[in-house]
Amino acid sequence: MSLMDAKEYDPRPAQRRKRLIGTGVLVIVIFLIFWFWPDGRFRYWRAWHRADTFLIALQNKDFDKAYGIYNGDPDWKQHPQKYDRYSQSQFILDWGPSSEFGPITHHSIDCATEPPKKGFAIPSGVIVVATINRRAKSTSLWVEKRSGSVSESPQEVLCHTP
Repeated sequence: MSLMDAKEYDPRPAQRRKRLIGTGVLVIVIFLIFWFWPDGRFRYWRAWHRADTFLIALQNKDFDKAYGIYNGDPDWKQHPQKYDRYSQSQFILDWGPSSEFGPITHHSIDCATEPPKKGFAIPSGVIVVATINRRAKSTSLWVEKRSGSVSESPQEVLCHTP
């Protein structure tokens, strides 16, 4: 076989490789845009969704479901003695119609963020900031990463709006 008998050049493999590299770069750029989205909606989607589900249950006056989310235990009715320290009746006083919010008729999630890291400690939860009943002051909720339980955040956070 001589040089004159060589196969004709086929540009398709090179074009395919360029398209794959271009698509890979585009996917990475889109992922990074969503990862660093300012309000944390995509980065902390699980916590965002969990807090939203909790507030929807309160809005629908489904206090059993909301109490289960609060404790991170949907089957809490099978062992209510486990939650004697914060009973469902106290929960309803704190989050029900007689609470500081009144009957919850509207809510919106404003942002989600991790608390500031102290040293090498990894935070065990995410702070989700919500506006309840269109109040001027937002409420910070703490969503545990492992159990998915929702409670009031020990730390107040303000959302950075562009």
